[in-house]
Amino acid sequence: MQVHRASVLLAATAAIILSLPAAHAAPADKRAEREALKTALLDVLQRTPLKASRVGIHIQSLDDGSVVFSQNADDLLNPASNVKLVTSAAALATLGTEYRFDTEFLVDPELPPDGKVKTLYVRGKGDPSMTTERLYGVVSELFHGGLREVQDIIIDDSWFDAERTPPGYDQEESDRAYMAPTGAVSLNWNATAIYLRAGEAPGAKGTVEMEPPSDFFVVENGLTTGSHRARRVSVASKPLGDKQRIVVKGQLPSDQGAVSVWKKIDNPPMYFGYTFKELLKGRGIKVKGKVKLGLAPSRARLVHVAQSDTFDVILKRLNKLSNNFVAETLLKTMGAELKGAPGSFQKGIEVVESFLEREVGLPSGSYVMKNGSGLNDTNRFSATQLTRILRFMHSRFPLAPEYLSSVGIAGKDGTLKYRFEGSEAVGRLRAKTGTLENVSALSGYVQATGGELFVFAMMVNDYPGRSGPVVQGLDALGAAVAATGSSMGPSRAVAALSDTPRPGGELGAVASRIKTYLELGKQRDQRNISFLRTAWRSERDPAVRAVLADSLYQSNPSDYLGARTLLDSYSAASDVYGRLRAVARELSVDVPGVGSMVELAAGGNAEALARVVELAGASRGDGQAETELSVALGEVARTAPEELVVALRESGNSERDVAVSLLARGLVQVGDADHPFWKSLRKQLGAPDPALVTFVRNLDATLSQKVAEQKAPRAPDTVEAVSPGSAAPVGPGPSRTAETRPGG
Repeated sequence: MQVHRASVLLAATAAIILSLPAAHAAPADKRAEREALKTALLDVLQRTPLKASRVGIHIQSLDDGSVVFSQNADDLLNPASNVKLVTSAAALATLGTEYRFDTEFLVDPELPPDGKVKTLYVRGKGDPSMTTERLYGVVSELFHGGLREVQDIIIDDSWFDAERTPPGYDQEESDRAYMAPTGAVSLNWNATAIYLRAGEAPGAKGTVEMEPPSDFFVVENGLTTGSHRARRVSVASKPLGDKQRIVVKGQLPSDQGAVSVWKKIDNPPMYFGYTFKELLKGRGIKVKGKVKLGLAPSRARLVHVAQSDTFDVILKRLNKLSNNFVAETLLKTMGAELKGAPGSFQKGIEVVESFLEREVGLPSGSYVMKNGSGLNDTNRFSATQLTRILRFMHSRFPLAPEYLSSVGIAGKDGTLKYRFEGSEAVGRLRAKTGTLENVSALSGYVQATGGELFVFAMMVNDYPGRSGPVVQGLDALGAAVAATGSSMGPSRAVAALSDTPRPGGELGAVASRIKTYLELGKQRDQRNISFLRTAWRSERDPAVRAVLADSLYQSNPSDYLGARTLLDSYSAASDVYGRLRAVARELSVDVPGVGSMVELAAGGNAEALARVVELAGASRGDGQAETELSVALGEVARTAPEELVVALRESGNSERDVAVSLLARGLVQVGDADHPFWKSLRKQLGAPDPALVTFVRNLDATLSQKVAEQKAPRAPDTVEAVSPGSAAPVGPGPSRTAETRPGG
């Protein structure tokens, strides 16, 4: 036995000695991996549109601290929603992982045996997670606590100051949910759902329902029932004193179920108060008086405290879903807790600046931070600064688990759910996305296949054209880092994600596949999304990919990611729109995708409006397509007139000329002398922007002339193109500050 053991030890020692030269090869292998990664990254950066953009990148190893790749890493760029990484880091460090938001319910002077109180107070501390469902639970607790009758409900919103939105929000006039204001007493992320249903037959009035329902909303219902193609709806949310005015216009087909639209509200405490009143009444608690704003007196007696979700849940909503409202609420909360009530945006920024200078080592003045969400053209950070913050948070163990778990996981959840599909990055990369007009960013962590852990920040500003190719480029960069150390290698990972779609197959075969995907889209079944996503990712034919994107959107029209995929996949080029027109003739169907694009455009989506104008230009000479686009433009002009003017102003001369002629035809077909588009043009003639006024005046004149020509006897199915630039002088239009889901 002793001899055997000695032999084993001798053999082991020999094996160790023999392996020593190989150990010296490891650094060489690592250098080779780094060079391969650098080559792959440079290859991506030399492609359009990244080559024509301002790009800042910094990639660093968390294992040995070495900088793996850096390009313009110290340039201050617009990080869009990557600012949320800064806000959430400061909030975790200053408020702590166990922080909870309290909402207090008080009575004055006390709750008597008969349950009747003169005043019920609600004093908020900025809970960004309060929902209708949670508020109903509070009402039940109050009922079981003996409350039976209330005179007035007074909402104490004094924990925050009266400034509802921070710098940057003033750059955009929008009622979209991502623009929701802050409030110390808030509900449902200060947004409301509007549910729309068609009537039983064409021409019948539609139904508009609010969620949550209350007297806070004043609804103007202009919804009617149309044909199966008539999903053309616009919803506007506007302040009306201490209430909210909801204006609905357009048509829905009778064979479609309910459609939901989310919009912001403008008066958070009154929104909460009116909803609270409605829930009290529904639970059997009488409310005889009014909802008012005021302060809870010191003598008021506490009857219930509602605590928020845990901080990790709130951070997940902030970063995974890129929630602007939560970001700005955290900013004010930091201000109130560390600088004293009332919390303000300025106080919050001061807390963040102190954290960055004292703990991270970023001096104030080396960056620009004006809000907590990253919305619009307001903030500036460098890629080096972002990676420094990420490295700091990774090194702070008490904070790191909550921080790392708050950001999206590639191919799994959040705003990264459908990105990096089919690459080594899936499940390995965790990052925060950022999206604004001409801005795209991605920053976070990735563990490469070889085991090494990296931190990275990538920002692209001022890129030309669409966002889709830029996002694809950022994904290729992330996939390359994730593939480091794998048999596939970074370059092959880049090639796999960058494979350019190309037309393939005979028209008949393509039409057969498209027919199958159209049928799946018609089902409007969210259970088909996984299959459609897989098919979209593997499909190389751009026309078929566009149909798959349309079916994804139809399967869940309220999903931002589905709309984003459609906008990125659908174009007016001959290999998409041109081939789909041929397929439509082959299958005797409407041109796939056009209806969905018009639907988005009718709701005011800027990208979809631009795409519809492009489609109008591409339809020239195709009588059937021209007719379809003329009807579409007439419908869009009714529900999104101001947005259509912006799209026309920003389009090229040739596309604009054809679109204006088709719009004239559409207006004539409608036969409505009081069409909202004419009213919108007259209204915009009073705009403060002289260039816009000149454009609108020329557009009005050209369109009126085209309408007169359309009404006069003429050859059917022709589109007369006016000379380039006659609709309006060519020049820079007003910049659009955000995409479908800005900050994402």
